[in-house]
Amino acid sequence: MAKSAGDQPARRTFIKSAAAAAAASLWSRSAAAQSASRMRVIVVGAGAFGGWSALWLLRRGAKVTLIDAWGPGHSRASSGGETRIIRGTHGSDRPYMELVTRSLEIWRESERRWDRPLFHPTGVLWLPGDDAPYLKNSVPLLKEFGYTFEQLTAQEASRRFPQIQFDANTEMLLETGTGYLLARRACQAVLEAFEREAGEFRQGFVRVGSGADGGVQYLELPDGTRLTADRYLFACGPWLGQLFPDVLGPLIRPTRQEVFFFGTPAGDARYNEGGMPTWIERGTFYGIPGSEWRGFKIADDAFGPAFDPTTGDRTPTAEGIAAARAYIARRFPGMKDAPLVEARVCQYENSPDGHFIIDQHPRSPNAWIMGGGSGRGFKHGPALGERMAQLILGERNVDPFFSLARFAHPA
Repeated sequence: MAKSAGDQPARRTFIKSAAAAAAASLWSRSAAAQSASRMRVIVVGAGAFGGWSALWLLRRGAKVTLIDAWGPGHSRASSGGETRIIRGTHGSDRPYMELVTRSLEIWRESERRWDRPLFHPTGVLWLPGDDAPYLKNSVPLLKEFGYTFEQLTAQEASRRFPQIQFDANTEMLLETGTGYLLARRACQAVLEAFEREAGEFRQGFVRVGSGADGGVQYLELPDGTRLTADRYLFACGPWLGQLFPDVLGPLIRPTRQEVFFFGTPAGDARYNEGGMPTWIERGTFYGIPGSEWRGFKIADDAFGPAFDPTTGDRTPTAEGIAAARAYIARRFPGMKDAPLVEARVCQYENSPDGHFIIDQHPRSPNAWIMGGGSGRGFKHGPALGERMAQLILGERNVDPFFSLARFAHPA
């Protein structure tokens, strides 16, 4: 439709306003980039949270030093070990759907950028276990965020995966575009990218130097060296409560988690990738088929006993092995007498409500806290790191869903 002469002044005003807004936006982004280029940030912890945060901060122009006591993906770390599941199903928790969807994009892009496989799209099969509503509540968000999935009856699932013994009259959910990640290798890949892009990595244990007000003033290494920065990020997993006992001591509870790898029958590919998907029975056990030829991985999905991540004994228990064997005999009868070929003990660092803790230190506006992975953190690392960089650079506000304030004023 042709515009009348009366429309022209309004149109010119709109164009000028749009141009001014675009110029202001450009100036804002430029100013943010200049601010970031002057900012010095120290990140403590090179796991999934800290490593990705350091990399995103570096890419936004900050000068970043990344410190870890034992290195990325080390054996004591919550981000250590070989594999972690990445899945779309998160009940009705929209914040996690937003994070995992963005993280999956970053994982795939990083594989291409680094020419390094990190993600195995095996699919993820959910058995309802004791929490069928969790799966039901996940369906609307899975549809909204574009995940491909199928809902299978026990009969349909048995025809598809005859090596699994399903309970009658139950319904399974099969995600077809998710799977598992290579945890230790991914942590190391992030560090390698960080160093290639001119980030500084230091291995060391830090002590926090605080002022009279409790704010962070410096970090001290065992040799007495003091490091200072404009901003500090503490992403220390199960050690966060030890580093800040007054703030996080009651809020970070490390628990002992046992992981087992059982040997599959010789030449039998039914229990490897391609033969079956990654699987989760919420509240009981989860597992990964084949797990890059390490064997059939199975781990307890329930929280274990309290655990010291530094000195705790990491020898698997006879009780843990027996429980895993009993579950395998019931759910995977063809693996009933499979030999245990490998085992390890890791830990979760649990928050009281099972959600992440991402916030400023309450007495130190130059310090940020990132933790409470609660057994679900690794997959979200790329997106959380991206968000943390935005928080530190003043481009984003703290999400109340993950803030410390929720513990002072529970919903």
